[in-house]
Amino acid sequence: MRLMFAAAAACCGVMLVAGDSAAHHSMAMFDQDREVVLSGTVRQFQWTNPHAYIQLDAENSAGEAVEWSLEMGSPVYLYARGWRPRTLRAGTEVRVRLNPLRSGRPGGAVLDVTDAEGNPIGSNRR
Repeated sequence: MRLMFAAAAACCGVMLVAGDSAAHHSMAMFDQDREVVLSGTVRQFQWTNPHAYIQLDAENSAGEAVEWSLEMGSPVYLYARGWRPRTLRAGTEVRVRLNPLRSGRPGGAVLDVTDAEGNPIGSNRR
């Protein structure tokens, strides 16, 4: 009887984990074969689950400000790499290396961030 209970509990556990893993999105929307480097001003740093975001104002080739939405890792992942909820503040000048969205819209997955002097901010390696 104990063996049957243990087997049933294990099956339930596997089903719960499988459901969560299938619910998480992939990185397919980002072009991981391309890297873009943006210099701009932080509009907002969102320390949210399941991913943190940087809203960045950067100039396009015509000199117009474009707002980019840049996805990062989870707050737990970032915290372990030196990031904190107040690491970036609105108005901070940064340089961001990212994999852009395949759609061509202004967004991407952050690879790393440096400050205006070129010093690394945390570590967001995926």
